[in-house]
Amino acid sequence: MNKQIGFVFNADICLGCKACEIACRNENHTDGSIRWRKVSKLSKEVHLSISCNHCNSPECFRVCPENAFAKRHDGIVLIDSNLCNGCGLCVSACPYCAPQFDYERQKVSKCQMCYPRQDKGLPPACVEACSTGALNIVNMERFTDQRAVQTIEGFADIRITQPSIVFYPAKPRKRYFIEH
Repeated sequence: MNKQIGFVFNADICLGCKACEIACRNENHTDGSIRWRKVSKLSKEVHLSISCNHCNSPECFRVCPENAFAKRHDGIVLIDSNLCNGCGLCVSACPYCAPQFDYERQKVSKCQMCYPRQDKGLPPACVEACSTGALNIVNMERFTDQRAVQTIEGFADIRITQPSIVFYPAKPRKRYFIEH
């Protein structure tokens, strides 16, 4: 593998606007029941945007009886829908809820990090749509920013899958009180 591409998410500057989620849906033509990227609210002011984390040790890959999953040279985890039998083992095995069961097609699908866009030199649709820059991609092998952390509150255990995502956690907010 030449490199491992992964996401960088800055919880401190995410507005929770869901532009990344909408861009993902538009780019991949998924219906409302399929959410490859999800923005959730962790607290009154902190949001989390996650999708497939293109793990170094993906559980989806491990449990699939049809060997429908593969890793590209850049670490992107792909699913071949022609091989998927719809058993859903990957859906239940993924701690990040990345594989999504498509009831219409009776198959599983997931974020493939917009690899056709990346192959053309474009960023994933979710990254391009983020107006604050809270979401980016990097080569995880070369990413060395010491301020970034491996996990934040609200993110599933990383020990088994070793997800390809790092975080800038939200900084504590100052509270201002107005006396009456």
